[in-house]
Amino acid sequence: MTPELAALAATVLVHMAAVMWSQRALEADVGRDGNTGPRDGVEGRLSEHTKRLRRALANHTENIGIFIIAVVLVQFTDSNSWLTALLAWIFVAARALYLPAYAFGWAPWRSVIFMVGLLSCFGMIAASFF
Repeated sequence: MTPELAALAATVLVHMAAVMWSQRALEADVGRDGNTGPRDGVEGRLSEHTKRLRRALANHTENIGIFIIAVVLVQFTDSNSWLTALLAWIFVAARALYLPAYAFGWAPWRSVIFMVGLLSCFGMIAASFF
């Protein structure tokens, strides 16, 4: 397995951590019945912390696609290198840091961490052209 594919696999762990953290916070706010039910009307009962966690999860879900594309391009163009491996793992680290940064409102660091992850994806995509 290439380092880029290993980083993609590690991103699944980050995603699962985001899902579990968000779900635990949701259940703490609305109880087990509210969590396992249709969740109609629970938005008004969510704490600010839970709302941030749910937004962090949504952001993570939105940004995984760019990383998947970057990894696929690197793999299919056989442009794997120490640089693409480093950029892939920078993305994983940035996404792992992004979750607590969003959850705890680390401003402006949340935005900085987001940009590091995004730029690492663009770097991988650019590397696939060479």
